[in-house]
Amino acid sequence: GKKKGVVAKISKEAGFQKYTTNFLNLLVEKDRMNLLNEICESFEEQYCTLTDTQVATLRSAVKLEQEQQFLIAKKLQELTGSKNIKLKPIIDQSLVAGFVVEYGSSQIDLSVRGQIEKVAEELTRSMATA
Repeated sequence: GKKKGVVAKISKEAGFQKYTTNFLNLLVEKDRMNLLNEICESFEEQYCTLTDTQVATLRSAVKLEQEQQFLIAKKLQELTGSKNIKLKPIIDQSLVAGFVVEYGSSQIDLSVRGQIEKVAEELTRSMATA
């Protein structure tokens, strides 16, 4: 039908492998396209586990260049000892400038907002002890 035509067109334009196209057609046939996001997330989790890839969220005030992302990923590899790092970039204008990296239960805050909050915290603490 119409949906399979759309799948065929997208598959051709994106250069998908035959397996991917067949899988998408199966989802259309079984009326399961609404689960595509969950399927992709699950696949990514499995893939990362099998390839020893650590996923890190990179929140930044502005979009970072590929080169900047590469350097951050490389530094994270050194810090975590992980074989592979996959960055998930997210734009967060509330950070003012800089970036925050979250991986596992750890966080590296190199944002201006983070610095301001740290200073405010120290001022509050020093005023409480004064």
